[in-house]
Amino acid sequence: MKTLDQIAARLQGYDPQALPAAAVNEFLARLVEPVEDTEDVAIADALGRVLAQDVISPLSVPPHDNSAMDGYAFDGAQLSPDAALTLQVVGTALAGRAWQGQVGPGQCVKIMTGAIMPAGLDTVVPQEFTRRAGEQAIEIPAGVLRQGDNRRHAGEDLMAGQPALRQGERLGPASCGLLASLGLPRVPVFRRLRVAYFSTGDEILSLGEAPREGAVYDSNRYTVRGLLDRLGCEVIDMGVVRDEPALLEQAFRRAASDADAIITSGGVSVGEADFTKAMMKQLGDVAFWRIAMRPGRPMAVGRIGNSVLFGLPGNPVAVMVTFLAFVRPALLQMMGCRDTAPPPLLRARSQEAMRKKPGRTEYQRGIVSTTPDGRLQVRTTGNQGSGVLSSMVQANGLIVLHHAQGSVAVGDEVDVMMFEGVV
Repeated sequence: MKTLDQIAARLQGYDPQALPAAAVNEFLARLVEPVEDTEDVAIADALGRVLAQDVISPLSVPPHDNSAMDGYAFDGAQLSPDAALTLQVVGTALAGRAWQGQVGPGQCVKIMTGAIMPAGLDTVVPQEFTRRAGEQAIEIPAGVLRQGDNRRHAGEDLMAGQPALRQGERLGPASCGLLASLGLPRVPVFRRLRVAYFSTGDEILSLGEAPREGAVYDSNRYTVRGLLDRLGCEVIDMGVVRDEPALLEQAFRRAASDADAIITSGGVSVGEADFTKAMMKQLGDVAFWRIAMRPGRPMAVGRIGNSVLFGLPGNPVAVMVTFLAFVRPALLQMMGCRDTAPPPLLRARSQEAMRKKPGRTEYQRGIVSTTPDGRLQVRTTGNQGSGVLSSMVQANGLIVLHHAQGSVAVGDEVDVMMFEGVV
């Protein structure tokens, strides 16, 4: 297990007092390690879990050549580009059972979607492309299809013996459906990541406490809890911890013994008159950063015992931004995911000018919409203060103004990190 100093030594130009956002992700990728314990879960309970090993398909999907249409199956070699084709209908093939008859030249079988293709037949003409040509005959006009059309081949989705899903994939609805299509009732996954979370500060009120002058209700616990729930983590909610050494030590020791990761909010800014930073230093190997970003400049990272520590700033928007930009990719890596990148960035035209100096990454709360001609456009939510939590409700993404980027003019394209499925 590498120390923080060993990790920092491998990062070019590492400066904890002016750390670029990209360097934060690189540092955390070297710091965290995936969990190793696994369990088998039912497919119905597998959504959001991470595969612990490759899933090898036990069968081919589909298992037989079958029809992709309701129509008529026949030997496509009989088609001519210049002449209509008339065929006698000699039977009906239904889904779920094989048709047992024989089909000769000049003949066809009425067939339903999903029905097994009778032997010797390779083409299906959709019913709406045909004309009646007598009591038990159809006519196919010239040029409406080619040999092999509308036939699904055995194994064209999945072949028996080949990987269907790879280790490290986070299972979504489509993945769960695919596993079910293979007849697999259970799947091996990594155990859930255990994350302990608490807020710090004497000015923080828990819900149910009476208001008092200078105090604010704890919103961070609930936004962080929602973000962790979206990731599928097992959350250990430790409430609000007062700024007292004994209470902080007790909380950190308990969190380190119970959880893979610890997340705190508040108490990591330079010059804060509290004991949170001191206790982090006392109990673990912890670095305190000033990140070249806005919002969310102060952040603490490291280890206490075997737990990875993420000390986030106290302002509500800064908590969410630093979580999305840095903590979420690190937690995905700890969960065993192969894809740990932040959400993909979309390009949208700015509807307003934005002032920015190169040298830091800025995350502006944005509202993305579509223009009448189908292009994406984005505007800010207005006040970008790091305590304006309502702006995160109004926004559907973060406008990402990169480290070296300058001011933005109306009509310039900018990158946007969308919230859908994350926030």
